[in-house]
Amino acid sequence: MNAIAAYFRLDERGTTFGTELRAGLTTFMVMAYIIFVNPNILSTGPLEGSGPPFLPTVVATALTAGILTIAMGLVANYPFALAAGLGLNAVVAFNLILGRGFSWQEAMAVIAWEGIIILILVLTGLREAVMQAIPLGLKRAIAVGIGLFILFIGLVQGGFVKAGTGTPVTLGDLTTPAFLTFVVGLVVALALMARRVKGALLISIFVATGVAIVLRAIYGDAAGFGPGQAVLPERVVLDLGADNFSTLLAPLGAMLTVWTRPETSVITVALIVFSLMLADFFDTMGTVIGVGEEAGFVDAEGRLPGIQRVLVVDSFGAILGGLFSTSSNTTYIESAAGVSEGGRTGLTSVVVGVLFLVSILFAPVAGIVPAQATAAALVVVGYLMFTIARDFDWGDIDDVFPALATMIVMPLTYSITDGIAAGFITYVFLKAVKGRSAEVHPLLWVVSAAFVVYFAIPWLQQTFNL
Repeated sequence: MNAIAAYFRLDERGTTFGTELRAGLTTFMVMAYIIFVNPNILSTGPLEGSGPPFLPTVVATALTAGILTIAMGLVANYPFALAAGLGLNAVVAFNLILGRGFSWQEAMAVIAWEGIIILILVLTGLREAVMQAIPLGLKRAIAVGIGLFILFIGLVQGGFVKAGTGTPVTLGDLTTPAFLTFVVGLVVALALMARRVKGALLISIFVATGVAIVLRAIYGDAAGFGPGQAVLPERVVLDLGADNFSTLLAPLGAMLTVWTRPETSVITVALIVFSLMLADFFDTMGTVIGVGEEAGFVDAEGRLPGIQRVLVVDSFGAILGGLFSTSSNTTYIESAAGVSEGGRTGLTSVVVGVLFLVSILFAPVAGIVPAQATAAALVVVGYLMFTIARDFDWGDIDDVFPALATMIVMPLTYSITDGIAAGFITYVFLKAVKGRSAEVHPLLWVVSAAFVVYFAIPWLQQTFNL
């Protein structure tokens, strides 16, 4: 135990075994939904028959997340967890497979190539250099924007906000038992946080899940929970036959042939890899900055010590996610839930990773927790990250507007990358207009130009039939 404490530097970071275990369990509970959401996106609905098979994708999703999260804890010693990235998996499913006719093996090969390129950028120091070039104000805006994004996700998952008719969003259905579960979880979480009770978020998840099980038993499917949620499963242990590992390394055979598809030009494949790379690159950057700020890891200039180790593991996340057929795995903003519970070392990540591996055997049990039960925790975590705004230097338009663009675009587009892109482009533009171009780091000019291309890719594809 002393050796473990020394390796993870528990005393140095002011934490304990109990705190790290609780934080790891909290993070896992908040992000365990991906074990089922990722296969639902990649394997069911319109992807049925053209995507990877469902059960092997469940197994691969949990296995990949477990391996990478444990690696993050052991290599980087930070409480960051990784899993299949939402958004990127939708691109794989609906753009590459359904839209462009890629086989799922070819689509996953594209993801692996994107990860390889990012890893090269990390090893050459370019990715870290870009992160260091971002001004402190924008870094804080990224953290606040992610907080608003997390809070918005919580409100949507809780049922308080939904897509509107005639308006982008509107008030959700507040009469369902599922919404009551969210309210109970939020009340418990806020009350315990206000009273400074340790484990507040985890307790709220457990209480809300218990309420959900009771409500599901009373109202049945009319309760409004997702399939299999808030129901004690008939089968506890998942069948782990050899077929359930069939998607692992299946994309290897398409690594070269994806570039020679007769239906798609090399330029088109290159543009796809480029856009995915930018999204993956800056999603991670925003998450690391935001969660690192919340945990107090960053220095006065907004830099995270030892960040290259974090970025190396995260880059392998895209490669392994592609080769294991789960889409790109990336550092999760839900890591902030464990940080809010006091997690400060890689031991938190190791706990999360082990729970992901265990969940392979007990996947039906993990599915009991409904989205509404974890939504309250996301709302509270979003609030905690938003408080970073108090440290923001509210100066002139060339500093404030890019920060506002970053903070608002993230939740409104449901994309960390789009928010960062909006902030970068407006920052460079306004500095140039005010004659303060010298304040802009050369790398920011390059990255902002890349983001202009990123936003222009749909137009280029449509105009030139790429």
